[in-house]
Amino acid sequence: MMNRTPRNASTSARSRRRTFGDDAEEYDAFRPGYPAQLVDDVLDFAGLDDGVPAVEVGAGTGKATRAFGQSGLPVTCVEPDARMARVLRHHCGGLPHVTVEIAEFETWRPARRYGLLYCAQAWHWVDPAVRWARAKDALSPGGAIALFWNHWFLESDELTAELTTAHARHGIEIPEHTILDPRPGPARYGADARQWRDMVAAGFVDPDHRMYESVHDRSPSALVGLLASYSGYRVLPPRARERIFADMAHTVAEQGGSVRVKVKTSLFLGRASDD
Repeated sequence: MMNRTPRNASTSARSRRRTFGDDAEEYDAFRPGYPAQLVDDVLDFAGLDDGVPAVEVGAGTGKATRAFGQSGLPVTCVEPDARMARVLRHHCGGLPHVTVEIAEFETWRPARRYGLLYCAQAWHWVDPAVRWARAKDALSPGGAIALFWNHWFLESDELTAELTTAHARHGIEIPEHTILDPRPGPARYGADARQWRDMVAAGFVDPDHRMYESVHDRSPSALVGLLASYSGYRVLPPRARERIFADMAHTVAEQGGSVRVKVKTSLFLGRASDD
C-alpha cells in the first residue's frame, strides 16, 4: 500500500504549515531565495515614500525579509511559528528597521496601515475566507500587495523518471505540489491565473503578473534538503522518509553527483482601491 500524504483534519492547512518549524534552520539552508529583480520590481510598483513601512505575511526564516530589509525598507514581519521566528530574528539581527510579531495573520490586528504587503511562498497557507479582507485592513488606500512563489523543476527528464521510480519502489506516493509531482495543473498566466482572479474579485486594482527564471545546481544532499523542506515529505512517517531520501541521494550520486534545478518565480501585484 502506498504511503500517502494525509488529507484528514489532523493535517489541515493550519497544522501542515507548522511542520516547517520542525527544523527551521534546515528550511532556511535549503530553500532558495528570490530574484533581486523581483525585489526591485515590487519596490518600484509600490512607490513608497521614505519611511513608509511594509508588512510581510508568513515571513518564515526571512528568505524574503533579508532582501527587502537590506533595501532600507522598514518591515513588520508576521510569523505564526515561534521556531521560524527565532531563526528570522537571528538572520535579521543586523537590520534594526525589521521587527517580528509572532501571530496568525488571520487574527493579527495591525496598529497602523502599511504601504506594501508582501508574502513569499506562504499566501496559500492563509485562510482564504479572510486573507483578502485582512490584507485590505493592513494596507493604506492605494497600498500595494505583492504575492510570490518559487516553483522548482528538474531539468533532466531521465532523472525525474528514476526518482519517481524510487518512490514506487518504496511504496510512497509523490506528495502533491513538490518538485516531482506529476499532477500539477496547467500553468495559468495573467488574468487566467487564480491568484489574479481572486485579487480582482477582492477589490484590488491595477493587477500585474511577472515571471522570473533561474537555474541552480544541487548536490545529492542539497536536493534532499530541498525536498525535506516540503510539508508533503515532512508529514511522511520518519522511517519511510529516511529510506526514500537515501535512495534519491544515491540515485543522484550515480548520475554524476549533481542535479540542475530550474526555478520559476511567479509574482502577482495589485493595489488596494482608494474607496
